[in-house]
Amino acid sequence: MRYPFIKRFLTMFGLIISFVFISTSGYCAEISDLTKTINKIGPKGAGHAEARMAMAELSKTDVNDVSDILAGFDSRNKLAVNWLRAAVDTVLDKAQQQGKEMPVDALREFLAETKYDSNARRVAYEWLIQIKPELRQEILTSSLNDPSLEIRREAITNAVEAAVKQKTDSPDEALKQLKSILNSARDIDQIDEVTQQIETLGGKVDLPTHFGFLMNWNLIGPFDNSGTKGFDVVYAPEATVELDKALEGKSGNIKWFAHTTEDRYGLMDLNVIMPEKYKGAIAYAHTTFQSDKEQEVDVRLGCINGNKIWINGKLITSNHVYHANTSIDQYIARAKLNKGNNIILVKIAQNEQEESWAQRWQFQLRICDESGTAILAADRN
Repeated sequence: MRYPFIKRFLTMFGLIISFVFISTSGYCAEISDLTKTINKIGPKGAGHAEARMAMAELSKTDVNDVSDILAGFDSRNKLAVNWLRAAVDTVLDKAQQQGKEMPVDALREFLAETKYDSNARRVAYEWLIQIKPELRQEILTSSLNDPSLEIRREAITNAVEAAVKQKTDSPDEALKQLKSILNSARDIDQIDEVTQQIETLGGKVDLPTHFGFLMNWNLIGPFDNSGTKGFDVVYAPEATVELDKALEGKSGNIKWFAHTTEDRYGLMDLNVIMPEKYKGAIAYAHTTFQSDKEQEVDVRLGCINGNKIWINGKLITSNHVYHANTSIDQYIARAKLNKGNNIILVKIAQNEQEESWAQRWQFQLRICDESGTAILAADRN
C-alpha cells in the first residue's frame, strides 16, 4: 500500500524527532551513569579501574553539558569528588584553550540551585569568576546565607570589608550592616571579627542569645561505648528521663546533674564537666524548651563525636561519626515543637582513639528558623 506524500513526510519527521530525543536522553543518562561509576570508588583501589574508564569518557563531554557532571557530585565520597572535579576542569580547560564559548549561563543556573552538592556549586562559582571576574561581586552580595560554607565565608569577608569602609563616614549604617552579617556568620573566627567590629562602634553582642544556643542542661554518664557498640544501645535515658533516679553506668551507679555553660558559643565540654576524661563512653544531655506556639524549627548541632537528638521522644537526627572536625550548625535537622514544654535529649558518643586530635568530647546546640535566626524559649531571661 502506498502512503500519500504528506503522510510519509509526517512519519519520517516523527522518526527524526524520536531519534533526536532518544539520542539526547541517552547522552544525559550516560553522563549520569559515568558519574555514578566514579562515585563507587572505594578505599584501597576499589572501583578505580572502572572509574578511569568513566573519566576517559567524561573528558569528552561537550562543554555545554558540564553541569551534568557537576550534578553528579556527592560529597559523602571525597575521593570521588576529586575525580569529578578533575573531569569538570578538563572539559572547561580544553574548551577555553580552543576558544569555545563558555557555558556562563548554565553555570550560573547551576550555582543558583541550592539543592545541588555544595562542593559542586563551589566549583561552578570558581569557574564563573575565572571566566568573568566581574561577576564575583554580584554573586557574593547575594551569597551571605549560601549553604556552601566556603562560598558563604567568602561572601561574609567581602561584606565585612564593605561595612568597615563605611565606619568613618556612616557609622550607623556600618553597624546595621555588621549586625546583619553576624546573622550569617558560622565560622568562629569570622563571628569574633564581626563581633569586635560591632563593639568598636558601640554595639553590644550577646552571642548565646543572638544565635539561640541552649545553655542549661542536665547531664548523665558515662555509659559504655566500648568498640563504639554503645551508639545503638538503648540506654535508660532513651526510654524515660527521671532526673532523680540513679542509673547503672559504665562503672557503677551514676546520677543526673545540672550544668550551665558560660561559653559564648554554648559549648558543653564534657571532658571538663565530667569527673574524668572518659574514653569509649556515652553521655546524655537533657533540657526543656518552652515554645510560645506550635512551630517547625531547625535544631542545629555542632558535635565532633557520634550523636543522636530526640525532640519529645522522636529521633530527629543520628550521626555515627567521630572526630571529623566540627563547626556551628554542623548538623541541621527539622523538628516540630509543641506549644508549651518540649523535651530535648542528646546522646554524645566518645570513641577510644588515643591520638591527640581525637580527645574532644563536646557539643553545642541551638534552635532557629530555616534562615538561621534564633528562636528563643518563651521563658528565657
